[in-house]
Formats: sequence, structure tokens, C-alpha cells
Amino acid sequence: MNEHFTIALAGCPNVGKSTVFNALTGMKQHTGNWAGKTVSCAEGCFKYDDKQFTLADIPGMYSLYANSAEEAAARDFICSENADAAIVVCDASCLERNLYLALQIMEIIPRTLVCVNLIDEAEKKGIHINGEKLRELLGVPVVLTSARSKAGLDELCRELNIMVSSESPPEPLKVELPKDICDEDERRETLIDALSRKAAEIADETVVCDSNEPHKRDRILDRLFVSPKSGIPIMLLLFGLVMWITIVGANYPSELLSRGLFSLGDFLSESLLDIGAPQWVEGILIQGVYKVSAWVISVMLPPMAIFFPLFTLLEDFGYLPRLAFNLDRCFKCAGACGKQAITMAMGLGCNACGVTGCRIIDSPRERLIAIITNNFIPCNGRFPTIIAIIAMFFITVGGAAGGMISAAILLAVILVGVLITLLTSFLLSKTLLKGHAASYTLELPPYRAPQVGKVLIRSLLDRTIFVLARACTAAVPCGMLIWLLANIHINGVSILSMTADFLEPLGNLMGLDGVIIMAFLLGFPANEIVIPIILMTYLSQGSLIEISDRAALSEILTAHGWTLKTAVCMVIFTLFHFPCATTCMTIRKETGSLKWTAVSFLLPTLIGVILCISTNLIFNIFT
Repeated sequence: MNEHFTIALAGCPNVGKSTVFNALTGMKQHTGNWAGKTVSCAEGCFKYDDKQFTLADIPGMYSLYANSAEEAAARDFICSENADAAIVVCDASCLERNLYLALQIMEIIPRTLVCVNLIDEAEKKGIHINGEKLRELLGVPVVLTSARSKAGLDELCRELNIMVSSESPPEPLKVELPKDICDEDERRETLIDALSRKAAEIADETVVCDSNEPHKRDRILDRLFVSPKSGIPIMLLLFGLVMWITIVGANYPSELLSRGLFSLGDFLSESLLDIGAPQWVEGILIQGVYKVSAWVISVMLPPMAIFFPLFTLLEDFGYLPRLAFNLDRCFKCAGACGKQAITMAMGLGCNACGVTGCRIIDSPRERLIAIITNNFIPCNGRFPTIIAIIAMFFITVGGAAGGMISAAILLAVILVGVLITLLTSFLLSKTLLKGHAASYTLELPPYRAPQVGKVLIRSLLDRTIFVLARACTAAVPCGMLIWLLANIHINGVSILSMTADFLEPLGNLMGLDGVIIMAFLLGFPANEIVIPIILMTYLSQGSLIEISDRAALSEILTAHGWTLKTAVCMVIFTLFHFPCATTCMTIRKETGSLKWTAVSFLLPTLIGVILCISTNLIFNIFT
């Protein structure tokens, strides 16, 4: 029978721990580039020399003295005696800081192997590690690796196999303390100081640098990206560029995809009718379910397929923690956490992803603030509506110039969302979620060349396909409901039209109309179908219709009473209204509370209604 061993894979954040995990086990565990990205323990198996190893990728931590839920989970696993051995992954370019954790783990798990990773990056900076000397000083196996290229991993497996096969464990270095210290707090502080000094001593003996400034390139880039003068402008420029590429790049594939899917829909419709299917069956399945799903896919997929890879490239490059650093002071003043800036940026792709990303925030109070306010940032599903309105009512030029102006206006809309996020976060921190901003550790990882191939695969599988699948799942019942409302008539009037008439007074008060309010309500499963529902109702159609010509679309909207005031109020309510069904389900899962899910639903809606009514009044006064 094969022997079986459980190995704890530990390390600080941003040391390539998950890359080591993936390389050894073959699993595609996501490799994050900011502190706390790995928030749960992942397991994978691999075999070596007739032995079975289960590798537990525990959350990244800086110390066994936990400061967050993730560090507490990692500490508990290390101290649980469930692991037969440990691999501590260290960053070769900052070995001293990583040795502090390694020394702690060696005290608890004698069978510890130290994996000095990212050796290739360190050598590019002129940093060299004496592995043999490090092994001698620590008293445990030491292997130098570059997990990205799988260099050194065979040696790591061989050393691990030797270590677990040995009858007696290694004799790791022990940091001795004076025996006369009895006070627990004093003993802890003394131990921390002793470990820090020992880590520094070992690093001094084992690390050689070719120059006095091995991190010079990172420091130069940080002067640009996190400088008080240039950090914010560069941030706006970067995200403005991402928005412009997304807008311009998604137009043609979206139109092509729409034509293909709707042509397939026509074929499916004819096929169903040819085999004798009842009209109402064809209506529900094709005119309802299929057309709504096709619209969601054609409008949602191309922008996501562009935005998520660009966002992931920034993540891989190491920019996202700098984003949090730049906005930390703003969020601190709002009683929130700077890491919320990262979750906001994730919300640009999908608010559900942004809500899930709030796990990186350690404080439960600040995490809840970030979850509740994430919907104030427009997601990919709301971009098409905002972009179409901008193009029809605010842009008078075409071509690249028009695209740049559209991107600039869209960026301004997003900044309004950021401002409201800060204001709402402040109000929540003073009312429902009282408290002071908590301290937290934010590591600025080294700048790294993104792995473009892995970025494309990860952004496609982990984000684009996942979000699209959830949106389509929500779109199926929505398509059925829309078709039924549009095709069931009472006294010659469809239920859809009757609902719009009922909502007309509220719509007029908000500078909109009843059709628009009804479209937002029916668009709860997916924001992408708001405009199609509006057009279907205006034109008294029984199913969603496709109008790709913006001139024709503008003519229809104008003919039904749309003005500049309507366009402004429409942008406001698109920006501030209830989260979609997918996001609401995610909020319920993350918070475990119907109360906070309801708050997350009602708060942005209330803000949107108030802002629309105020805008309507201002237009009525001055026009």
C-alpha cells in the first residue's frame, strides 16, 4: 500500500505559493497578486516515489500571531497537528521578512522544508541566495525554485520525500528565550523581537546583492503609481483607457454575435412550428427564453471578454494594491477600508464578483460596508445602456473622437459612483455600522511581467464564463415572464402595458415614464435587457426586438417623449438602482443575512429615486 502524507503549504502573500501548488498538483488554483487573495484552504494530490501527498494550500499569512480571519485559519491548520510536514514558500527577493514566518512554523512542525521561490526574479534584481548556507543555519531542507518555469520543483519533491521517509525529523534552529520571563504578553513581545533579529541575522549571512538598490526599478515605478501628485491621475488614465478599449473593442463582435444568435433563433422558431409545436410553446421557448438569453449573451460577452483580461493584467502586473494604497486615505475618512478600492474595481466587471472579492477585507464591519456599496459602481451589464444613452444624447461626433469622448463621460459617470460610494460608506459607518476604521496590512508586491496566456485562460474561465452562466440562468425565467406579460391580454391590453400605465405617475415624478420603471423591474435578472424591454413595450411587440442602428433607436426613443432630461435621469437610475438577481444571491451567500441583502437592495434604489426626482425638479425649474 502506498504511504500517504498531508503537507501544509504555507507562506506570506505574493510569494508564489499558489503557483507552487498548481505546478505540483496540476490544479488551476487562482494565483492572486494582493494580500489575502487565497481566503480558504485548497487541497490537491500528487505522487512521488510510490508515496501519495495531499498538499493543503492554506491562506497566506505574515505570522502565526493572527491579525485576520485568513491568518487565523492558517494558524489553526499549522497548530492542529493534521499535517505530517510543511513547505514554507519564501520570496527570494525579500527573504528576511519571509524567514520570520518560517522560523515560527519550524518551531511547531519540525519536518519543514523551506522553498525559496521566485529565484529568477531575485537574480534579475541582482539578489543571490546561498542555499547551502541557509540550509546549514536553519537546520531544515532548503530548495531554490522558480515555480512559474517549474525550475527546482523536482528537487523539492525529492527533498520532501527524503524528509518524510526519514525515521527522525530534522533538528531545526530553535530561538531560545530567557527562562525568567513569566508574563505571557512580555514573553510574546520578546519572542517576536528574537525571531525578527534571528531572521535578519540569517538573511545577512545568506543573501548577496550586486548593488545597494536591488529594488530600484520598483521604487521608480512606485514614484509614478503611488505618488500623491501622479498616482490618482495615472489611475484615472489607466481606467479611462480600459473603458475606451472595452467600448470600442466590443462594438463589432457584439453586433456580429447578436446577428448570429438571432438568426439561429429564427431557424429554431421555424423548426418548432414545422414540427407542429403550438404557437404558445414556440413563443415561450424562442420569443421569450431564447431571445432574452441571446440578448444577454450578445451584449454581455464581448465587453466581459475584453474587460476581465485587461483587469487581470493589471492584477498580475501588481497594480491593484497600488490602487488601494492611493484611495486608502479617502476610504479611511469614510470609515471604511482601502482594500474596498480593489473590490470596487472588480465590480466594474461584475458586481457579484466585486461582492465575492470583499472577502479580502479583514474587518467584518468594513467588509459589510464594501458589500452593501459595491452596486454603486456600474457593472458590465449596465455599461451598454449607459454607453448607448451617451452616444445618442451627449455625443455629436463619430469615429475615434466620439469613442474617446464617450469613454471620458463614462469615466465621469463611474467617478460619480465612487463619490456616492464614499458618502454612503461614511453614513453607514456613522449609523447602521458604527465603528472606527481598522488597521490592516497592505503589501505592495513587486512589479511582474503578466503571464498573458494564463491571464486569458483565468479571466475567461474564472470570471467571464462563470458570470455569463449565472446571468443566463437568471435570464431563462425572466424571458418566460416577459413573454407571458407581453402576450396575455385583458380587454385587448397586454399586462405589460397595464403595468407600465400603473407605474406612469412614479416614472413622471422621476423624470422617466412607466415603461422605463417597468423595464428596470423586469430587468432584475439581468441589466442587459432593460433597453430591449423598453423598445418591445414602446413598439407593442410580443418579444424582444433587436435594433443595432443607434440612429433608429434614438428616433424611437425621441418619438416616445425622451428628452435630455429623460436621458440624464435614465443614466442616474441605471447607475443607482437595486442589484441584479445574481448579485443579490451572492450578497445573501456572503453575508448569510436577509436583512443586509434587503439593505443592499433598497439603499441604492432609494438613492436613485431621490436623485432622479431632484434632477427632474431642477430641469423643470430651469427649462
